[in-house]
Amino acid sequence: MKKILLTAVVVLAGITTQAQESISKNAIGLRLGSNDGIGVEASYQRLLSDKNRLEIDLGWRSSNDYDAVKATGLYQWIWDIEGGFHWYAGAGAGLGSWSYDYYVGPNHRYSDNDFFFFVAGQVGIEYNFKFPLQLFVDFRPEIYLINNDYHDSFGPDFGTGARFKF
Repeated sequence: MKKILLTAVVVLAGITTQAQESISKNAIGLRLGSNDGIGVEASYQRLLSDKNRLEIDLGWRSSNDYDAVKATGLYQWIWDIEGGFHWYAGAGAGLGSWSYDYYVGPNHRYSDNDFFFFVAGQVGIEYNFKFPLQLFVDFRPEIYLINNDYHDSFGPDFGTGARFKF
């Protein structure tokens, strides 16, 4: 009976360890977003515990009239689904700067620039391969608190991307 109990404990410990290894301590990659034009963010994740991590993104956005650079920090909670899939939710804040150039005609141009501050939430799903790659899709609504000229105080951001785990 003791051998069966010991075997069960060892097997369960192995399964738990294997499930926890699918979320890496560090991951770096790219996130493609949709907030006011096509945007790209360099994304870094750092595992803080078995179920929590920090994500830091540095992004740039470009559309016909607006250009923006922003930094975002998010604290995330992670839940296992099954077979390498996880879903996560988080909250955080960010800041950035934007510029606006609009040409009305050859001699008429309107320009403006400023900074902005925002709070954000995030919910997403990711798949962690057995080799060091993670694919994800997420939704990050952003509420602009200071200088909301950039987005009329709300910016829904749908993102997708890949990160390499290390």
